Amino acid sequence: MANSATPDPLLIAGLGCRRGCTVAELRELLQQSLVQFALPLDALHGLASSAHKRDEAGLLQLAADLGLPLDFYSAEQLAPYESQLSEGSELVRELTGSASVAEASALAGASARSGRAAVLICPKQRSAAATLAIARA
Repeated sequence: MANSATPDPLLIAGLGCRRGCTVAELRELLQQSLVQFALPLDALHGLASSAHKRDEAGLLQLAADLGLPLDFYSAEQLAPYESQLSEGSELVRELTGSASVAEASALAGASARSGRAAVLICPKQRSAAATLAIARA
C-alpha cells in the first residue's frame, strides 16, 4: 500500500537543440525516448531548456502542441546539476555557459517544480539536431 506522505513523482523532459530544429524532430525524439523508458506521454509534467533556447520555435511549438509548460533556466541555474550529468560538453559550455542543456534542464526543472531533489531516469538521448533527457523528482 502506498504511503500517503510520499508525493507523486514529477517528471520533466529537458530539451536541447540546434537552431532551427523542427518541432517534428523534437516530437519524434520525445516519443522514442518515452517508449524506450516505458513512460506514457501523460506522465510528463513539463518541459525545460536553457535560457539560450527561449526563442526556439520548435521548442515553443512542441510545448504548445503537448499543452505542457516550458521553463527556461540560465547557466547559473543549471550549474548546480553538473555533478549529476552523464556527460558534459565543453562546446555546449562555450555556447550556453552550461556543460549540458537537456540533462541539466531536466534536473533543474524537476527540482524547481517539485521543491525536491531530482534524478535522471532517462539520460541524454540524441537525434540529428536535438537532445533530450528526463528527470524525476
